[in-house]
Amino acid sequence: MKTAVLLSGGVDSSVALYELLRQGRTDVTAYYLKIWLEDELSYLGDCPWEEDLGYARAVCEAAGVPLKVVPLQTEYYERVVEYALKELRVGHTPSPDIFCNQRVKFGAFFDKVGEQVDRVASGHYGVVDRSDKPVRLLRSPDPIKDQTYFLSHLSQAQMDKIEFPIGGYLKNHVRELAHKYQLANQSRKDSQGICFLGKIKYNDFVKYYLGEKTGAIVDRETGKKLGDHKGFWFHTIGQRQGLGLGNGPWYVVGKDIDTNVVLVSHQEHRQEQSRQDFVAGELTWIHRPPRADEELTCKLRHGPELLPCQVQETQEGRLKVHLETGDLGIAPGQFSVFYSGEECLGAGMILSILG
Repeated sequence: MKTAVLLSGGVDSSVALYELLRQGRTDVTAYYLKIWLEDELSYLGDCPWEEDLGYARAVCEAAGVPLKVVPLQTEYYERVVEYALKELRVGHTPSPDIFCNQRVKFGAFFDKVGEQVDRVASGHYGVVDRSDKPVRLLRSPDPIKDQTYFLSHLSQAQMDKIEFPIGGYLKNHVRELAHKYQLANQSRKDSQGICFLGKIKYNDFVKYYLGEKTGAIVDRETGKKLGDHKGFWFHTIGQRQGLGLGNGPWYVVGKDIDTNVVLVSHQEHRQEQSRQDFVAGELTWIHRPPRADEELTCKLRHGPELLPCQVQETQEGRLKVHLETGDLGIAPGQFSVFYSGEECLGAGMILSILG
């Protein structure tokens, strides 16, 4: 079986490679996907792709596995960055990492080498269940590291070819294996943030493409101007940090993109912004939509929190979603990812908030 392993230079993908070798895989090739936007954004900060590639090479040399570098900057910009910028321009909260997986790691990469390999493995935390057809995606037993939120847009065709060798492990076990295998990157910290930014600050990335435009920060309850911001596209619903306001804490609760106004509420009014109902569209299902009266949970962002919910299909093919408990950070453009027990069913983009 010919296996391609997506190697990032981090611990997770490196342990995934070694686990495949331990299982007896012999026809294995590692691939480093070069998607950093280092050329045009290099002056903003350190892009660590060269460091990443160095670790990837060291791991492959020790394992005796060939490593190939696949440049995908153009595909990444066209399929992920342009989507993120489009969403920011209309005041939405994008989720670039979802499309990084669907459109690039298991999209553009599949287009280049998919026919040459039988399986593509990565260091993601999630369980591929092949016990029956169709293939199912299950949550990782490590609720903190579980990455099914970011894998929720994968198709059945993609799932059929994917492997997550460490997907069923706890993170501390992966670290133990990294030391056991004496990996060059065994003590390397986990990467944080959006996959294409590296050490570049998110606001610097946004400023480069969308610029700055001074606008007012307004108290939603009183209508009083509290300060200024540099563009509504720098802010998202539920945000607390980076507002520069005194007598807080203050939270972003809304945006008026026509007037470039950011609305905030004080902590004492925070619970008033809790919402339980929204409409989701642009639905994608890994192999099936939710069944009628099925007990569901959803995630509104990456993390361990699962919210019990009920869904109702509309005539427009969208979903009206009701949360059993309210959420303070629902934002248009976010994705709601739906689960039936341990299984990740798929996702929908939040189009509007009700109530």
